[in-house]
Amino acid sequence: MVSKTEDVPASVPNCASVELVKDSETQGRKGTKETVVKDPCPYGVAATAVMNGIGGHDQAEEAESKQDGSSDTDPGDDSNEQEVIVIQDTGFTVKVQAPGIELFDLQVSPQEMVQEIHQVLMDREDTCHRTCFSLQLDGNVLDNFAELKSIEGLQEGSLLKVVEEPYTVREARIHVRHIRDLLKSLDPSDAYNGVDCSSLSFLGVYTDGDLADSGKRKKKSSELEQIDCTPPEHILPGSKERPLVPLQPQNKDWKPLQCLKVLTMSGWNPPPGNRKMHGDLMYLYVVTVEERHVSITASTRGYYLNQSTTYTFNPKPANPSFLSHSLVELLGQISPAFKKNFAALQKKRVQRHPFERIATPFQMYSWTAPQIDHVMDCVRAEDAYTSRLGYEEHIPGQTRDWNEELQTTRELPRKNLPERLLRERAIFKVHSDFAAAATRGAMAVIDGNVMAINPGEETRMQMFIWNNIFFSLGFDVRDHYRELGGDAAAHAAPTNDLNGVRAYGAVDVEGLYTLGTVVVDYRGYRVTAQSIIPGILEREQEQSVIYGSIDFGKTVVSHPKYLELLEKTSRPLKVQRHAVLNEKDVAVELCSSVECKGIIGNDGRHYILDLLRTFPPDLNFLPVEGEELSVESRKQGYPRLHRHRLACLRQELIEAFVEHRYLLFMKMAALQLMQQKANKDGRNAALPESVTPSASLRASEKLPEAGATASSESTTACEDEPTEKPDSASAEIQTTATTNGTHEPASPEIQNGGCDGSLEGKEAETIPGLSQAKELAESLAAEDGSGIDPKSREVVLNACKAVGSVSNTSFDIRFNPDIFSPGVRFPDGSGEDVRRQQQLLKDAAAFLVSCQIPSLIKDCLDHTALPMDGATLTEALHQRGINVRYLGSVLEFVDKMPAKAQLDHFYRIGITELITRCAKHIFKTYLQGVELSALSAAVSHFLNCLLSSYPDAVAHLPADELVSRRKNRKRRNRVPGAGDNTAWASLTPSELWKSVGSEACGYYNFTLQCESVDQAVEKYGLQKTTLLREISIKTGIQILIKEYNFDSRHKPAFTEEDILNIFPVVKHVNPKASDAFHFFQSGQAKVQQGFLKEGCELINEALNLFNNVYGAMHVEICACLRLLARLNYIMGDHAEALNNQQKAVLMSERVLGIEHPNTIQEYMHLALYSFANGQLSTALKLLYRARYLMLVVCGEDHPEMALLDSNIGLVLHGVMEYDLSLRFLENALSINSKYHGPRSLKVALSHHLVARVYESKAEFRSALQHEKEGYTIYKNQVGEAHEKTKESSEYLKYLTQQAVALQRTMNEIYKNGSNASIMPLKFTAPSMASVLEQLNIINGIIFIPLSQKDLETLKVEVQRRQQLQDSGRNPDQQQDGPLAPDDNIPVDD
Repeated sequence: MVSKTEDVPASVPNCASVELVKDSETQGRKGTKETVVKDPCPYGVAATAVMNGIGGHDQAEEAESKQDGSSDTDPGDDSNEQEVIVIQDTGFTVKVQAPGIELFDLQVSPQEMVQEIHQVLMDREDTCHRTCFSLQLDGNVLDNFAELKSIEGLQEGSLLKVVEEPYTVREARIHVRHIRDLLKSLDPSDAYNGVDCSSLSFLGVYTDGDLADSGKRKKKSSELEQIDCTPPEHILPGSKERPLVPLQPQNKDWKPLQCLKVLTMSGWNPPPGNRKMHGDLMYLYVVTVEERHVSITASTRGYYLNQSTTYTFNPKPANPSFLSHSLVELLGQISPAFKKNFAALQKKRVQRHPFERIATPFQMYSWTAPQIDHVMDCVRAEDAYTSRLGYEEHIPGQTRDWNEELQTTRELPRKNLPERLLRERAIFKVHSDFAAAATRGAMAVIDGNVMAINPGEETRMQMFIWNNIFFSLGFDVRDHYRELGGDAAAHAAPTNDLNGVRAYGAVDVEGLYTLGTVVVDYRGYRVTAQSIIPGILEREQEQSVIYGSIDFGKTVVSHPKYLELLEKTSRPLKVQRHAVLNEKDVAVELCSSVECKGIIGNDGRHYILDLLRTFPPDLNFLPVEGEELSVESRKQGYPRLHRHRLACLRQELIEAFVEHRYLLFMKMAALQLMQQKANKDGRNAALPESVTPSASLRASEKLPEAGATASSESTTACEDEPTEKPDSASAEIQTTATTNGTHEPASPEIQNGGCDGSLEGKEAETIPGLSQAKELAESLAAEDGSGIDPKSREVVLNACKAVGSVSNTSFDIRFNPDIFSPGVRFPDGSGEDVRRQQQLLKDAAAFLVSCQIPSLIKDCLDHTALPMDGATLTEALHQRGINVRYLGSVLEFVDKMPAKAQLDHFYRIGITELITRCAKHIFKTYLQGVELSALSAAVSHFLNCLLSSYPDAVAHLPADELVSRRKNRKRRNRVPGAGDNTAWASLTPSELWKSVGSEACGYYNFTLQCESVDQAVEKYGLQKTTLLREISIKTGIQILIKEYNFDSRHKPAFTEEDILNIFPVVKHVNPKASDAFHFFQSGQAKVQQGFLKEGCELINEALNLFNNVYGAMHVEICACLRLLARLNYIMGDHAEALNNQQKAVLMSERVLGIEHPNTIQEYMHLALYSFANGQLSTALKLLYRARYLMLVVCGEDHPEMALLDSNIGLVLHGVMEYDLSLRFLENALSINSKYHGPRSLKVALSHHLVARVYESKAEFRSALQHEKEGYTIYKNQVGEAHEKTKESSEYLKYLTQQAVALQRTMNEIYKNGSNASIMPLKFTAPSMASVLEQLNIINGIIFIPLSQKDLETLKVEVQRRQQLQDSGRNPDQQQDGPLAPDDNIPVDD
């Protein structure tokens, strides 16, 4: 999400490098942290909920599984975190002696394994060509999996020898594979093809390599003349062109240095028996750049040339044979070009930033790619072959038992921090491997490379097993979902199930197991991949299910062990334990929905599966006969009939609703306590009528309606809502025993929508009683209510009833997921309970419509939520618990707003999202009817119908190139769509847009007022490029990167050659690093309170822990680096800020995508830090890149564009490009006026920036005009006494003087002609410092003024730390315990 939550409004003391965490603090914090976890409140409210939180994660946190960082930790990274956390062991240096090169030193850490030294050597420029060697210390071979600290005699200065070992077939294979990887290390084709977790990054193109070595460039950039500041035409404000090609600028490193023409397995493999006995392992065939064809034998002793040719086998060594242990050395001897180019290639490879090379944990797919030459590649060919068989080369025993791995990692101990880190790291690694294997398998299934386990049935009903993963297609098999919506329900069930798996996984109850689950959409089919419960395939389902129901509630069974396990999840997941009737009319206890099945596997573990109804149904989309929804829902036209009956509320909504009710509960209790107190004091008469308990109950019963009426009259109710909750009911409330273990501790801004506004306004006078109410609630919970006077107990009872709590003595809201499930019957005695639950569901549905949607719109109005594209919009909806099926309602709500113009950007993104989602639904069924040979023709035809202005797009039937001439003539006269699977070819643009319109109406209940793409563009101000990007990302299409002429009326925009690939769209669970996230949140909180030093340390610690769990690449690490860079910058450490932000940009490009909104933000921050480091031309290039990306993603009309243009304008002003600067600043001014209102302070600042440029151009009249506008706004908004108003007034005076002086001079010239005595006028180019100051202001960076003394003490402290760190001692031994609070930097208010 591109919200601004963590813009740090503070300055930070210096924090040294990443390892600045102090031991005693770590210990101290670790201690407290564990007590938090181990100290359950009386009601077992898990404090861990804070860490396992699903909700208020930082921005990109929840960025769906499609994006994400890496599992393969850089060996170097691994060491230092553990140092910090676990035992703070310092590293040491060893000497390494490898054959043929000189001794070199290597820094290692005691925690590393020997294997990690192997990895380092295989990556070093001078030893990278060795793979088959052992490390020896004093003649003893070291065990690969031993930790260095466990090796006797290994110490500072020890000598490790690299000893070549004999090859085996496996080692020879690994060697060839490694050499191929080295040859391809700069080649981006893996990233374009979406394999091996590689992805694109273009930052290097704009920074000319690494930013850190800026010394060389600094001199250049301070001489301003050398900078070429003119951006390409399409980046200038007002340009209507949106070219695609610049999306992937040419990276000069990618012009590959050719080392070999061909390296492949020889056709003579495998060696015959007699040659095996001579040590031949396999044969290779190589063509060198000099066109020399050679055949090579890999033997146990190494590689040598043999005498075989393509057609004759002669395994004798050639003469001379050059036996060499490394293939690289052998090739270097026979091909001079290889030797030269390989060396150059390795030099380039090691110069690249490691973040450009490390694999990401989940595969990213690029929706555009250039035409890549397809070259021979032995490894790719071999992989394609083995992966079809489901083998994974590097694992002993071939196929992996995924279920065993997934469950074993869950069972790892988690008592202390090191154990938890190890466990989370294992869970994350297995999950990312499983997601990759499941994706490969799902593609193999759809491409027809896997045999079904029930081959006799029709294709829709087939199921598959590959690589120990079970695959099923998203169709309604055997009318299983007939009553729930058939295929539509079968398509929705897997994602619901995945959300259930995610929720139970986050609660993480010991002894309860879920299946590894991945949902893959590929070529129009939805495939669910699941790990296999041991023994499930041998038994009938009826025998294995011992809990739940296999027929949606007709027969139901239960099991005490499952009830005990599920009971533990019921509080965090808000699931109500309830009884249902089975087929014999006997009541059966359940603690989940009936569909949830419990199966005990052969391994004795308790599994739950089919979690599609973990969360309660959404009544707005589930019409039930004889039931009426609440007023707010009805007012908005609910309930509506949905495609299927599986529409559920999101977990985020449940959280927000419960939190909202909790506030209400507190207010109710407070109100009654006040009432009692007043009665005691005999002041009953003094109390207003409305505060009698019954009246207050009535008020709260009606509360949702009050909120709704308030919110439906535009968002006035929301506007006056205090930004924080009243302090007594503030964030610490959640830890009291009475809460419901909510997952999102203090993120009121995300939840509690507009409803509270009306409430808090009216009942402000009751707030004094809140603290008493809170104490009462706590004591009730703590003492079972004994010893509390009955009156107080009655207070709580009334409040509980009013908010629908399931308990009468404490606040506890839970939902029964089986309410309104067809076929589920409840026992007679539970009627009252069922009615209460039904009411609760209606209230929750009303809360979504009347509170959450208005609150989202309000957040967009005040720019706390700033979606830029479909993904960030979806995320904004999901954070507030709004399902995407409400998109139509959200857009209608915006449409009716008086302030609609200020939401133009939101509306346009919403319409784009709605159109592309409808097109995706149609595309899905469209593709299912296409045979493989026609795929590219069908996709290009669909895109033409959707986006091209060419009115009669005709499909190219693909069989042409293969059909004989006679048949061909016939084919020409055939009507398209006449059988033979070519129905897709008859689609026309008008037909497709009609379908899009009816889909919008049917699914989203929204009327699109357009019948063609051009009308849509015209009516809603959309961009075709943006539509193309959104549809490609949603459906997995990859298109050729070139300029498409969408608007031509004479020929279609796409041909089949433009469709390069179709990728899977993958959804999976993202395991979280809970401890790290906890540290990160604490760090953010500290920074926001102004304790910057502690904040910085906590965030550094979080970074270490994240690296430990996720490896080096991950979205959350990206957020961490961004915040660190910002803190470094505020503390004046510009170089460190640049270094961290560069990593953040690279990581964002790699794990989120090169044009993801998050990446655009990162580019902007990096530009600011580059400017501060004096790299002006780099800063401009980065800003131009960000502007280009933003134009492609969402167009020019977006509030964020104003910030970007102000940045560009300021930098251009700094380099004296005044006219260009004005174009950008005036554009920023007009966008700010549109989105913030003409009287906003942002607009005043914009006026001031424009005035400064006019002053530099000596156009004082224009400057005065703008500054006056700004002055007026300041005067009206903040008053005359405010420093901003004073500054503006001073500047006005100065401008007036300058203008007068200029006028005098001009008059003088007019009067006296050439011999006038001219006073020299001051035309000042702005100083870099003043430009930087303005840049900081517009980017929301505020420096806290520190006195000189503070700065000195700070410096001394940091140096002391540095020295202690270097001497390996603990920085904090002198002080007792953690830092005293007065150590914080004084904050001048």
